[in-house]
Amino acid sequence: MLTSKIINRKDMISCALCEDAPCSKACPFLDAGKALRRVWFDDEDVASLELPKENPCINCDAPCEKACVKPGMVPVKSIVTELFDEVRPKAEIPVPENEDRLSCDLCGVTLENPFLLSSSVVASTYDMCARAFEAGWAGACFKTICSFDIHEASPRFSAINGADGSIVGFKNIEQLSDHSVAENMEIFRRLKEKYPSKFILASIMGQDEKEWEELARLCQENGADAIELNFSCPNMQEDGLGSDIGQIPELVEKYTRAAKRGTTIPVLAKLTPNVATMSPAAEAAKRGGADGIAAINTIKSVVGVSPFTYVSAPAVKGQSAVGGYSGNAVKPIALRFITELGQNDALKGMHISGMGGIETWRDALEFILLGSGSVQITTAVMQYGYRIIDDLKMGLNYYLAQFGISNVKDIVGMGLDSISDTTDVLVRDTVLFPKFNKEKCIGCGRCYISCQDGGHQAIRFEDRVPVLDGSKCVGCHLCRLVCPQEAISAVKKRITV
Repeated sequence: MLTSKIINRKDMISCALCEDAPCSKACPFLDAGKALRRVWFDDEDVASLELPKENPCINCDAPCEKACVKPGMVPVKSIVTELFDEVRPKAEIPVPENEDRLSCDLCGVTLENPFLLSSSVVASTYDMCARAFEAGWAGACFKTICSFDIHEASPRFSAINGADGSIVGFKNIEQLSDHSVAENMEIFRRLKEKYPSKFILASIMGQDEKEWEELARLCQENGADAIELNFSCPNMQEDGLGSDIGQIPELVEKYTRAAKRGTTIPVLAKLTPNVATMSPAAEAAKRGGADGIAAINTIKSVVGVSPFTYVSAPAVKGQSAVGGYSGNAVKPIALRFITELGQNDALKGMHISGMGGIETWRDALEFILLGSGSVQITTAVMQYGYRIIDDLKMGLNYYLAQFGISNVKDIVGMGLDSISDTTDVLVRDTVLFPKFNKEKCIGCGRCYISCQDGGHQAIRFEDRVPVLDGSKCVGCHLCRLVCPQEAISAVKKRITV
């Protein structure tokens, strides 16, 4: 069943997710690299159903593992066998025959699916956007167009990595498009001529009202389907631009109104998360005539300080700067802002294009459930490439089919009622006990350590077996979170007085 993962992503910790994967070339029976990528991006059911009818790995000496760029380190044979033996029998439906369920719109303009590239380096040239469109992306928010000179620093990226080596948090000090306005308009014309059904969202940034109006007009004249107003870039050299505007609702309203004077196509205001609440700026954008909101942009951050040079990263000739933080680590913050916008009655009817830490279809689904009618992605593309659109579409389409949902638009905002901005609404008269799965437990004692030193001393560790003391357990579930085997569930309930 798609909603419950069977294969632990940690089983693939050594997989490099290769380009032109050697494991696939070594196997005459299946595309092993594609199957591994499906698992990595939470498409287990689809991965199992795309395999041959019979498991060719049974009597195979695993040439795929020998061909791996990390020979013997990725258990390809066992993962594929698990897809055959454990995942496929639980798959509830076949792979859908079409992607009609993914068709949606952005302010009335049709999208093939809800997935767009967000305004960044991943959507900064004709060739890049063309390759993305060919891969299956519904459209792209082109890297922010401006009329002032852009000179980038080098290096300009840094990252925080997780235990599996993937990027968890990503920092950039990159600015806007370094192409001239005329060059970018030529790109729009070429893209629209070659890909008329693809959605071009033109991100712009002006220095005054006249420039906001003029850029919006030019983008429409040269093929843009909608305009995104960049009120949120945290990396601008000059004061009074980017996130400096997004923090002042009066400026958001003024410049939104200016852009609307220059165009008749939909206008979205892209707002900064570097505020306590986003609603004041969003409401100001609506007063200025905005048709939708895009959120979030990157969060101002400092990532790492060298213990040897005492300089933060990325270091540019011994200096660094506060920059924009993105990646999966910011998703909870992004979802918090999307929820705020989705629950704001004053913004009803406005399209929300959500972004911030989306890597898998499950991430995208969370944004959709909290009110996003479309989603935008950058950091995951920078790490894994345009190819992830196949996994995003496959996973979301399978989920919708599995649950009998006829169109993705039908579930936009369905999760908003479950979230309150205060904890006062939460039930506090029950305790949900953890239950230990003895078959999955390896006796590491991690649950015991965490409960002893970070919980309520409710677990004893006897003969390398955890034992719950119900008289002390408060049901915090710290033990479930730290268990490396996912061997703890919650089933027992105690009523409190």
